[in-house]
Amino acid sequence: MGWEYSDKTKQLFMDAVHGKPGTHLGEVKDPDGLGEHGSIVCGDAMRFTFRVNRHETDPLQDRIVEAKYLTFGCTSAIASSEALCAIIEEGGYTPIEALKITNGDIVKYLDGLPTQKIHCSVMGAEALQAAVWNWAQKRGVDLNKLGVAISHEKEDEGRIVCKCFNVTEPYLRRKIKELELKTIPEVTAAIKAGGACMTCHHAPGGLQDILDEEWGKREPGEPARAEAAVESSTGTKLSPYQFAKKVEKVVDEYVRPMLKRDGGDVEIVDIKDNLIYCQLVGACHGCVGAQMTLKLMIEKTLKEQVDERIRVIAL
Repeated sequence: MGWEYSDKTKQLFMDAVHGKPGTHLGEVKDPDGLGEHGSIVCGDAMRFTFRVNRHETDPLQDRIVEAKYLTFGCTSAIASSEALCAIIEEGGYTPIEALKITNGDIVKYLDGLPTQKIHCSVMGAEALQAAVWNWAQKRGVDLNKLGVAISHEKEDEGRIVCKCFNVTEPYLRRKIKELELKTIPEVTAAIKAGGACMTCHHAPGGLQDILDEEWGKREPGEPARAEAAVESSTGTKLSPYQFAKKVEKVVDEYVRPMLKRDGGDVEIVDIKDNLIYCQLVGACHGCVGAQMTLKLMIEKTLKEQVDERIRVIAL
């Protein structure tokens, strides 16, 4: 489906991909701080680098004078990364001060982001934290003594809750608390966990169990969680013919126009129950982002518009 981006978000994205002077897509040579977040396998990844004007005697007075990023991601990922770099450079922040920048600040700078794309701003904030950790190691700054808590990769190792996006339990619990995520859709929007096969939603030790442990279980009579609302909105039973026609209609109206903009298209080969067998054609066929397109654009759109139980199978 077509996301409703603000004019500022679209402009930052277009300026970045066209290499307009003053944009930040790229990598700082010999950076003072380097951080990475995400995974190419998951479809989103970011490398954040910055250079500081080093203070002669006090590293805490280093000032970030240049920030750049490399990202494997969508319009939101690029625009959010541009926003992060701009906020840092315009503010003349020290690395420690830059840690105060939140994903909320990034969203505000962009004049808003679609709920389903909030995870892109989270990715930037996480990469920044990793880069500041790297700077601190190089400059001999003891962040613990300063009372600065940065969760780096090793601290987030643990049991994998969402296997599709490789999200661990420690990381999941940390982000649930930091971002005050109360429902599974909120978790998925913020950090993508549970956004693909959805088997982790209600599995033992899965997303709902962790949410219940963090915020307390729903009491009898309390409004149903967001999943129930989604289910009720798609509760009308359709015949196989009606179901197939609705899938085709959504693909024609939402999916195909977006793919054609990039010279691609999709063909529905077969529909069996809730399984949609399809293949990408044109420029999308063989693209490195094909799996991401299938899962995070085509399947997600069909889940939202037709039935959340749909799974798209690539042929």
